[in-house]
Formats: sequence, C-alpha cells, structure tokens
Amino acid sequence: MTRRTHLFSLASLLAVVLTVGSSVARAQAPSIVMASTTSTEQSGLFAHLLPAFKQASGIDIKVVALGTGQALDTGRRGDADVLFVHDQAAEEKFVAEGFGVKRYPVMYNDFVLVGPANDPAKVRGKDIVSALQKVATTQAGFVSRGDKSGTHAAELRYWKVAGLDNKGAGYKECGCGMGPALNIASSTGAYALTDRGTWLNFKNRQDLQVLVEGDNRLFNQYGVMVVNPAKHPHVKADLAQKFVDWVISPAGQSSISAYKIGGEQLFFSNANK
Repeated sequence: MTRRTHLFSLASLLAVVLTVGSSVARAQAPSIVMASTTSTEQSGLFAHLLPAFKQASGIDIKVVALGTGQALDTGRRGDADVLFVHDQAAEEKFVAEGFGVKRYPVMYNDFVLVGPANDPAKVRGKDIVSALQKVATTQAGFVSRGDKSGTHAAELRYWKVAGLDNKGAGYKECGCGMGPALNIASSTGAYALTDRGTWLNFKNRQDLQVLVEGDNRLFNQYGVMVVNPAKHPHVKADLAQKFVDWVISPAGQSSISAYKIGGEQLFFSNANK
C-alpha cells in the first residue's frame, strides 16, 4: 500500500467514524413530546420559542398540535410528556384527577370576534355576549371550531351567558383547527371567534375584520403541565419539567414577550403574576 493510499484509507475511516458518531449523537439527543393547541402552533409562537429552549437545554420537543380537549386526552393516555394548553377549568380538573403533576400559568392573550367588514349583524363593539345574541337573531353565519378546543370551550361559555340554546340557522361547526375555521369564515363571509395570536398570523383574511374586542370575558390564559409519571411511568417527567422550569423562568418569559408580528406582541408572559 502506498503512502497516499494509506492516508486516503485513514481519511475515509475517519469520515465514517465521524458520520457514525454524529448519527449516534443525534439518535441519543434527549427529546419529549408536547401536546398543545393549534393556536400556539399556528400563531408561529413555537417556531420562535422552541429553538431558544433547545439552545438552552439541548432537548428537542416534538409538538402535537390539537384542540385543548384533545391535547388533554392525549395526556390522559400518556401519549405526551408535557401539555401547553388554554382552558384553565379543564386543566385544573386534569391535575385534580391525578393526570398532571402541577399546573403553571405561562402567558395570556385574548379572544376576538371577527366577521365581514359590512358587519350584517351589527355586532361591532366590546360586548361579546351582545354580539352573539345579534348573530343568532339575525341568522348571520357563524363558524365554530366544534372540536373541544380551548377556543371552542370559551365560545360555548359565551353562548351560555347569552342564554341561547338556539344559535341561529347560520351556526356551523367545522370540527377543525383555528386556521381552517378562519378560512371557512373568510370564504363564506361568516363570523368566528379566534385567539388574537392566530388571527395576527392569519394570511387569508379577505373581507374579515376584528369586530369585537376588549371585553374582560375574552381574556385567554395559557398553562403548562407535566403529565404525571405515577399514571404513566414511561413519561419523561424530568425532561418535561426542564421545559416547564425554562418557560416560566425569566429567559422563557422574555422569549414569549419578544415574539411579535408586524411589531405587535402576540402573547404576554405572566408566570409570576
């Protein structure tokens, strides 16, 4: 074997070792599964937030974006390590039933009612309950997610306060995420309830505008919980807790507050308030 051939063989061997070593390192990189809402995913928050957590911790997070009700069910089955959702009553029940270790408040934004610019039901203003009553009585179109999400749960609370079992002939449930529901509303000229974060990141608005906002009842709180390993021993509770600790820390809270679209802040951190 010539010296040149020998050096080439050594270089090839080194390349193989480095490739295998890199592959092993990637395979062994710690990771967790997070069940969360479509609003955190479709608003673009996680694309901003999770790389910062990965840089700080070395932990990868695979996000399963569902409605909050479905995300909680995923946690109940033990198919996620941590939950990031927005239905406080349902979250507290999840913990009380022993499926979650502890619920931590993380951030908030608000819901808004969007609808066609000509506002056929004349809902424009601040009162969400009055707005829904007008939508129902005028038979105006309304697209509900109908998917047991946090947004859907909030919508149902508002209808209940409005005292309306009959939501009008124009009321339709799509059984879909926030983005698809907004697409249907924009294409049909209907009203819809949405979280502001998804709305700000939504590109297919067509004639839709924010018509109702500012009602205290539209407050939208998010919480985070580690799935209880006492229920599901395979849950990566230690790694999941590292995400919880980071997202409620000053670094995580600052990262949330820094996420903006067009200069407008989408979520407001409140872990320590």
